[in-house]
Amino acid sequence: MTIPHYLPVRYRPVRGTARGALGLEEFARRCDLHPELVRRFVALGLLPAVRDVDGALWLAPSEVAAVARLQRLRAALPLNYAALGLVVELLDRITELETVLRIRGRTEPVRAPAATRAPAATDQKGSVSWT
Repeated sequence: MTIPHYLPVRYRPVRGTARGALGLEEFARRCDLHPELVRRFVALGLLPAVRDVDGALWLAPSEVAAVARLQRLRAALPLNYAALGLVVELLDRITELETVLRIRGRTEPVRAPAATRAPAATDQKGSVSWT
């Protein structure tokens, strides 16, 4: 029997370890957090998650380390979780830029030496123009 092409096919993704994803309860248990806090992390965009057809959240086991990082930053900085998202993005960007510098081997100067830079614009009185 063939399925007519106009009928949508609904299926459930393979759950749990076969797919590598963890359900919300298991993920929260591994992180030692309440599942509602994990839901809040997902809602704030701090953790990537997928939903199955029933709406249940599934998270990658590697995100346990991301949660630990968030908890360390939260303990060290007087910021809420929404602000920590920005801090994590900035720290990741800094790491990326440092990696590029390391790969580049700092062969190119970050700033041109003062002698080779163009002189600052001055007005008629000899004052430096900042605009």
